[in-house]
Amino acid sequence: MSEHAALIAPAAAEFTAVLRGIGEIDLAARTPCAEYDVRALLNHLLYWGPWLEAAGRKAAPPAVSSGEAESDLVGADWLAAIEGRTARLVELFGAPAAWEGETTFGGTPLPASMVGYMVLDEFVFHGWDLASAIGAKFTVRPDVAEAVYAIALEIGDQARSMKVYGEEVAVPEDATTFERALGASGRDPGWKR
Repeated sequence: MSEHAALIAPAAAEFTAVLRGIGEIDLAARTPCAEYDVRALLNHLLYWGPWLEAAGRKAAPPAVSSGEAESDLVGADWLAAIEGRTARLVELFGAPAAWEGETTFGGTPLPASMVGYMVLDEFVFHGWDLASAIGAKFTVRPDVAEAVYAIALEIGDQARSMKVYGEEVAVPEDATTFERALGASGRDPGWKR
């Protein structure tokens, strides 16, 4: 759990590099997340980022007037907004204390480590989703790949029941650790745009 704190910054760096490669023309591109194109996935990140940050601070969730589907948060400054949120999440979850004890997410009490898992997953899995959608390279350090694979195995059933992960995707026997993590999270490592 708290040992994952050191993985947040490198995962966020790769995630941010992908974000910087997204152009206006890419916003309508489909992603491996069937319900999201690039714009909708960016909207998802912008919508849930404040919730993750509040949970990391062990503070009350943000007040919202509409749900994710009704929100349109991808304005002209979307990149700066996500980069700023990412930097704050790195600061919070890069510290072992954020992974300890209890917090709430959307009013639901849960272990703080679970929110840390969500942050790492957002950076790695959604970073891959976005990179795949725009045809960009996505590099995952071996220790980060091992961590997200272990997380996907640990929380997979719960995440699937909450519709956070899709049904597990079978991968070849010679699949890399990261490809196994993708499959465990319901993603097809061989997905093509």
